[in-house]
Order: sequence, then C-alpha cells, then structure tokens
Amino acid sequence: MTKLAIVYHSGYGHTKKLAEAVLAGASAAGAEATLLSIDAEGNLPEADWATLDAADAIIFGSPTYMGSVSWQFKKFADASSKVWFVQKWKDKVMAGFTNSATMNGDKHSTLHYFITLAMQHSGVWVGTGLMPSNSKAAQRNDVNYVGSFSGLMSQSPSDSSPDEGPLPGDLETAKLFAKRVVETAQKFRG
Repeated sequence: MTKLAIVYHSGYGHTKKLAEAVLAGASAAGAEATLLSIDAEGNLPEADWATLDAADAIIFGSPTYMGSVSWQFKKFADASSKVWFVQKWKDKVMAGFTNSATMNGDKHSTLHYFITLAMQHSGVWVGTGLMPSNSKAAQRNDVNYVGSFSGLMSQSPSDSSPDEGPLPGDLETAKLFAKRVVETAQKFRG
C-alpha cells in the first residue's frame, strides 16, 4: 500500500478543510494517508518527521499569505534541512496545495515555493493533471475552476468560515489531485 503524508499549516481552518479533502481523495485511491499538522508555532512533532521519512509521497500545504507560504510552514521547511543534508526524501513523489482569499492571490508563488523545496529534497513533482474549467459555460463549482496545473489551488473569501469555503468544486478538485499523486507514487513503487 502506498504511504502518503500530507504536511500542512492552516491559520484559520480553510487550508485544514482542503487538507482533509486531499486526505479523503488519497484514502479513496487506496493510499495509507496521514495528515500532519504544523502547529501555530511552526513545529511538527518528532513522530511526524518519522512518518514523512517513511512515506512514498509527501504533499505540502499552506495558505498563501502575502504571496508565499505562512511563516509556520517556512519554519517547518527550514527544519527539513536536516533531512535534506542526508537526502532522506530523495525520489519521493511530492506535490502541494494552497488556499487564499482571492481568486489569484499570488498562489502560484506558494506553489513555486513548494516546487523548489521538493527539488532541493530531490523529489519528483506532480501537478494536478486536470484541465481547467475555462469555457463560457464554466461555473464556480466546476473541477479546477481556479485553473492550476502545477499544484492544487483553492479560494475562500476572506470573510468566510471554514464551513463556507473552500467551495465544493475546489474540494472535489482536491480529491482528484490526491488520486493523481497516489497513482503516480504507485507507478514509482513499481
């Protein structure tokens, strides 16, 4: 069974909701998936580092704040330099997701941060593999309405609660994205 770790930080609960949808999609695809939450101080329990080391695939998640990852996620990424030094995550399948209040919100910068982190760890990056919903007939709850290829993007209005956002279309996109990551990891495990 493919082992997948989803390591994320969520400031207000919207990114947590997205992480839970990623978990649901990975589990439905047959993975042994685990959520690892970076706390408000940017820390991850020691046992969670062992889970990341044992995983076949790692999915990073963070809200987009001021055009990048949260400082808590950055603290986690900096702490991963111990793992980087011995290339413990080399050849793991890696992917990422983010949420912000606006449709664009410079989410692409957050995904690029994740891609760079994955490349530094010698990982194998996986994008969404989903075509965007970009026709005149497209509606906000269509799959990949935000239109990202390099990783999962979602949007939650700044005055919405986690019960109100991300919207169902973004959550369905998260499930399909996770399925693709699991399927790619299975191919690598051979």
